[in-house]
Amino acid sequence: MKNTEQIQEWSGDFGKQYTDRNFMTLDEMEKLWIGNYGFTRSQMNEKFLKDIPLDVRILEVGSNIGNQLLCLQKAGFTNLYGIELQAYAVEISKNRTKNINIIQGSAFDIPYKDEYFDIVFTSGVLIHIAPQDINNVLDEIYRCSKRFIWGAEYYFDQYINVPYREKNSLMWKGNFSKMYRERFSDLHLVQEEFMKYLKNENVDAMFFLEKE
Repeated sequence: MKNTEQIQEWSGDFGKQYTDRNFMTLDEMEKLWIGNYGFTRSQMNEKFLKDIPLDVRILEVGSNIGNQLLCLQKAGFTNLYGIELQAYAVEISKNRTKNINIIQGSAFDIPYKDEYFDIVFTSGVLIHIAPQDINNVLDEIYRCSKRFIWGAEYYFDQYINVPYREKNSLMWKGNFSKMYRERFSDLHLVQEEFMKYLKNENVDAMFFLEKE
């Protein structure tokens, strides 16, 4: 497994503290989204996935304690998978979920064959990959997706570092949808929405890409 400074931090005590600090139920996550943007994650999922069959195979890369997958399961999706770097979060997610296949794994080496999933997605994960490594992760996500790539990430029109909990090597924001499309010429943008925070000037982006 590839080992980077970020992997060491997120798989160790720093990552465990993050999981404990951000532990919430699905209902609490929905309320957090309302507080941040004025709408729920479920409402955004419905906008992006309303025409997607409920039995498609979906992988979340960086699933943490499983709330995004639980949200999809609540919406009726039945074929859900997750990989998560942090063993502590994997154990929590396994205790919280049923009929969702969540395993420990790295975004640098996704343990599934080419085009195994109809949709591969991230939610606040690409922002924690260092610029020198981001293409490796984009390549793996692209490799495992048969048709769609879906993301919800911290947005900025330039690729810049953002200090995170007094560390300068753990968060970046940028236009990740554009990064995918510049790297893979057969990806086209199906949908993208920018989600401005209600209490500050920060913006997140949700995007849905399709292989031609």
